[in-house]
Amino acid sequence: MKKIVVRLVVYVLIFVILVGGIEYYGFHRHQKDFYFNVRHKSVPTLQGGVSIPKYNPSKPTVAVVLADTSIPTEDFDFLIPYELLSMTDAYNVYAVAPDKNVKSLSGGLDVIPHYTYKELDNLLDKSPDIIVIPYMPGIDKPKYQPTREWIQHHSKSKNTIFLSICGGSQNLADAGLLKGKSATSHWQFIPILMKQYANTNWNKDVRYVQEGNTLTSAGQSAGIDAVLHLISQKLGESVAFKISKEISYPSYHFVENPKVNLPFNVDMKFATYWLNIGFHWNKKQLGVLLYKDMDELALSSIFDSYGDTGTTQVLTVSRLNEPIITKHHLNILARHHLSNAPPLDKMIIPGWGAKSLAAEEIKLWSKNSDSKEPFLIHSDSPKRYVFEAPLEDLAKQEDLLTAYHAVKRFEYRADGIHLEGKRFPFETYMNILLIFIMTLLITYSLDRIFIMKKSILKLYKEVS
Repeated sequence: MKKIVVRLVVYVLIFVILVGGIEYYGFHRHQKDFYFNVRHKSVPTLQGGVSIPKYNPSKPTVAVVLADTSIPTEDFDFLIPYELLSMTDAYNVYAVAPDKNVKSLSGGLDVIPHYTYKELDNLLDKSPDIIVIPYMPGIDKPKYQPTREWIQHHSKSKNTIFLSICGGSQNLADAGLLKGKSATSHWQFIPILMKQYANTNWNKDVRYVQEGNTLTSAGQSAGIDAVLHLISQKLGESVAFKISKEISYPSYHFVENPKVNLPFNVDMKFATYWLNIGFHWNKKQLGVLLYKDMDELALSSIFDSYGDTGTTQVLTVSRLNEPIITKHHLNILARHHLSNAPPLDKMIIPGWGAKSLAAEEIKLWSKNSDSKEPFLIHSDSPKRYVFEAPLEDLAKQEDLLTAYHAVKRFEYRADGIHLEGKRFPFETYMNILLIFIMTLLITYSLDRIFIMKKSILKLYKEVS
């Protein structure tokens, strides 16, 4: 009996060590590929400098924060409020950071700030009217300190509204702005925040929470609700409604009433996410073609739909070796040139107007006879909410379980997505089965060696 128990313990330990080690490696690889995907290539000489939207002193100013270069900012949390607030044409909207060096967004999109914190402070000579706080991981890193201090400095202003998107509520709580207040965050993140910041009342059943000068949103698409709510509050409900129509947003009713009946919780879809991170070893290489005047929402839809699934690596490509100015004057940089782009499984050109705006890029890409046919993911379909087509394509590229989690991660609550594809991540499950078989072979071999040694020793003693 004792021998059986020992064998069982050995089998379990080897399985846990092997499987746990692979999952641990996969998690850190995913963190590097998505949340901490910083630029290592040298930055090209900025011949024309950085394009900065002209400052209008008669307009309120919005500062959308970017952390230090080593702490990538979540791309959705940054791009969505940047575009929506810019669309009003009622604000000066700027990307601000501790310095003017290129900053990376999650997934590997590089942005050049308009101003440093100090430059914006000098320009305004007061606090910005709205400070947008995206999720910036690494709050314990020394290089995050300038961002924390700048937020805290402006928290003294009674006229500044702090808007956090998704996990950005952690950054607000870290700066002390949510002490004694109610707030919300992404459904995956709230259990962690409840332990870290017990002096904040964390709400799971709402899309956003406004209390005093802080406005916090739940995950991903709930950030749109929070921004539109703020626009409605400051500029009028008709303005917010008009913008929601322009982006074909399907859940405007949450802008008026952020309450949800069934909050999201961890389930089997979340298990698929973790299994993909650890055991989906052959990541698809997906290119995103950057071009002048491209839409920021459309750009974000690609990075977030594919990048944080554990199945896909997103790479930015451009025909220019210089900053590309987006529709609302954001300066972005590609990491690869059209002429020497790495082998790609798919080249996506996002944006409703891509067919005309990226005509030159499409022509140059198509000249390469070995290149994949570019996929105009938005302009090839009727105008709809930009996140729907990428999530549908993800299901076809991978499987339904992976796409289901991506939909849930976005906190998408409309019925405009129609998913088709394999039922489950075949490659991921096959790799898990392979590891299970390897574990059995290793433990069985050790077991046999152990038994053989015992048997030989017993035989030797009998002969002696």
